[in-house]
Amino acid sequence: MRLSEFSGKEIIGLDTGERMGVIGQSDLEINAATGEITAIILPESSFWGWGKRKEEVVIPWNAIVKIGPDMIIVGGLKANNQVAGK
Repeated sequence: MRLSEFSGKEIIGLDTGERMGVIGQSDLEINAATGEITAIILPESSFWGWGKRKEEVVIPWNAIVKIGPDMIIVGGLKANNQVAGK
């Protein structure tokens, strides 16, 4: 998959069903030695500053359940959209 195809996808929490953000508005954590993506880092607030999230959310790459044509489903989230174990 190319970055241009990946960047427009929405991130949805499997446990809450809520939209968490868009890849194009997020950062990716990349392992410099292997070049692999290790995490998606969502910014402090949602689109245009609207929303209730006050701190960034780090989603480990292994929390991704499914990458579909329009969205990415992530699991293992607590009720407040924080990744379990983080």
